[in-house]
Amino acid sequence: MKQPLGVILAGGQATRMGGGDKGLLSLGGTTLLDRVIERLEPQVSGLALNANGDPARFATLGLPVLGDSIDGFAGPLAGVLAGMDWAAGQGAETIVTAAADTPFFPCDLVPRLLLAAEGMQHPLALAATPDPKRGIARQPTFGLWPVALRDDLRAALAGGLRKVVLWTEEHQGREALFETGSIDPFFNVNTPEDLARAEQMLERG
Repeated sequence: MKQPLGVILAGGQATRMGGGDKGLLSLGGTTLLDRVIERLEPQVSGLALNANGDPARFATLGLPVLGDSIDGFAGPLAGVLAGMDWAAGQGAETIVTAAADTPFFPCDLVPRLLLAAEGMQHPLALAATPDPKRGIARQPTFGLWPVALRDDLRAALAGGLRKVVLWTEEHQGREALFETGSIDPFFNVNTPEDLARAEQMLERG
């Protein structure tokens, strides 16, 4: 399988942060987005950003900016679809997504997702972490997605589907399990309190 393209999902409305782009918030002297790019770029063959509104605010990143093709903030799956459509134009078979507000995700995210989906006709896998109540907790914004299923996803979104795991389960999606140590690798910044906590996590290393 060819190396996937990467898509950073930054299309959310950041309501708990008071609106605006969470990815442009500063953490340890650089932006959340810069930290996500630094982790994802070495793992993929090319990178794009899924974000809505004026793309000029991300011009300094030098990345293609992909808006949702589904109106009304349809959630992460709309960003996945935008990434799939972009990747199809590049001749890619798969994309890997990462959230713009999750600065500590694993540096081996992509190889672990590829390994989890090995042998599948349409490679589809989500990152997951152990959960004492549910067994595992899937991370719906961190996944490996097959470009071949983009029209299926488009139809599902047009039909009102918004929940990521409902679509992945329908296509026998698998999970790549990542352990949580002193830092939850999928800790994401939703509130000002989360940002302060991320600063503390950064200082602890």
